[in-house]
Amino acid sequence: MVLTMPETIPDHDRLYEVAEEQAGYFTTAQSYMLGFSRPLLTYHTRTGKFIRVSHGIYRLTHFPASPFEDLFIAWLRTGPHSVISHESALSAYGLSDVLPGEIHVTVPRTASRRRRGIRLHTNRLNPEDVTWREGLKVTTVPRTIADVAATGLAKEFVHQAIQEAMQRGLTDREALLEMASRRGGRASKLIAEALAEER
Repeated sequence: MVLTMPETIPDHDRLYEVAEEQAGYFTTAQSYMLGFSRPLLTYHTRTGKFIRVSHGIYRLTHFPASPFEDLFIAWLRTGPHSVISHESALSAYGLSDVLPGEIHVTVPRTASRRRRGIRLHTNRLNPEDVTWREGLKVTTVPRTIADVAATGLAKEFVHQAIQEAMQRGLTDREALLEMASRRGGRASKLIAEALAEER
């Protein structure tokens, strides 16, 4: 959620709206724009209204912790134009047994600062390549599969992701083939092979 001018009086209702769209999570910067000073954040954390989950990132107490809390932290840390992608998006969809050592995030080219524990990608994303899953901004299933195929995920994991995604109705042949034609190379080859096996 992008906010512009800071408020002078804390707007609890608006903070709730911002956090609600993000599964209860919000950043120090977002709260500041709504009139919450650092001392006020500290006060609400001490009184149990907010939970500090990481440096600069909080959660409203009455929202349960997300099973993807590490992904929310990485996403909020990398800014409003970032998107959870690659193996981390596969994990958010429950489409892979792969446990990535880093959280994969796609960011605009202007935001390519290195961050510990986060693997930044600067691939261009079209609006139709991005969706929301449980309050988390992620690449769509076809885009996610094409990304991991293109960047070297083992063939068996790519095939597993395609098979499970189609069985669960998360995507279809047409969407995968369209993405394969856009990406070309290894992504196109692995997606075509997996779909041939599904016939």
